[in-house]
Formats: sequence, C-alpha cells, structure tokens
Amino acid sequence: MNTDRILSREVIATQIPSGDKTTLAAGTRITISQTLGGTFTVSTDFGLFRIEGKDGDALGEAVADNTVKAPTLSGGAPDPEAIWGQLRQVFDPEIPVNIVDLGLVYSMDVATDETAGFKVDVAMTLTAPGCGMGPAIAEDAKTKILMVPGVGAADVRITWEPAWNQSMISEEGKMKLGLL
Repeated sequence: MNTDRILSREVIATQIPSGDKTTLAAGTRITISQTLGGTFTVSTDFGLFRIEGKDGDALGEAVADNTVKAPTLSGGAPDPEAIWGQLRQVFDPEIPVNIVDLGLVYSMDVATDETAGFKVDVAMTLTAPGCGMGPAIAEDAKTKILMVPGVGAADVRITWEPAWNQSMISEEGKMKLGLL
C-alpha cells in the first residue's frame, strides 16, 4: 500500500498530541501511518494528525462504515457486548492497540435514564497524565458508544485512580506491542 498521498480536499483534523482541531488544506502532502478504529493517523511536514474515517475519500481511502449492527435487549436496552465492541474501536493515535486491550477502560455501566432511555457511563484513564489527546480519545469513545442501538446518552470520564501501568495491558495487547 502506498501511504504517501495528497489531500484531495480540505479536512478537519486533530493534532497529535495536543488534541487541537485544525484544518488541513487540499493539496497537503500526507503519509498514512496508522488506520485503526475507523480513523487515520497521518504525518505532514508540520506534524502528526488524526483524520476521521468519514473523510477517508480525501485521502484516497474508503469512507468508514460506522453502522453498528447489534440488537437491543429486552425493553430496548443496548447490548453491553456491542458497547465493548465499540470501545475496542477506539485507539490512541500513537499506539496500535485499542483502549480496552491497553487496560485504559476501568468500568462501563448501562443505566436507565429518565430523559435519554439508556445512558452509558465509562470511567477510563490514559497512559500518562500529560497526554493531550485525552479529551479527543474520550470524545471518540463517546461518539462510538452513541452509535450502539438503544444508547441515548453517554458519559466518558477520565480518571487517574488507579494509576495506569503496563500490567493492565491484555495478553493480546502485549503481543501487538511486542511485550511478550
């Protein structure tokens, strides 16, 4: 796969690691370094950026299909396995392992909500307190959770207790990172 490309149109991108949104102009030369979780991590002459899958066409790639095909449970409740599946589609743009296998998701709870029907609450952490991508990763998780049938609201909260460490990485994650 040729990963060197020129953007065919302007796109909104998230700068790594600050998490700031910026516009990359049509004609910008990029190199795709990661394509995981429906997003593209690209490098340019002025830094690293994450581009959403819906803008894949601007990179000469297929537009990501974000449809979640999961049944709801009795009473219209979302399927918890579908929510976990969506969380496994969230990646730190600098690490090729999803946030679940990295051990960053501490809890996921589904509760009845008077106004939204069903609300999902997630507590997660980051690999380092200074990670500027934290808000962007949490927002990506929230967006993916809201795609699950039956979910009416979602809250993704970043916490620092307990502190994350490498022992929290799943066996699969360790294999991908070459830690085994």
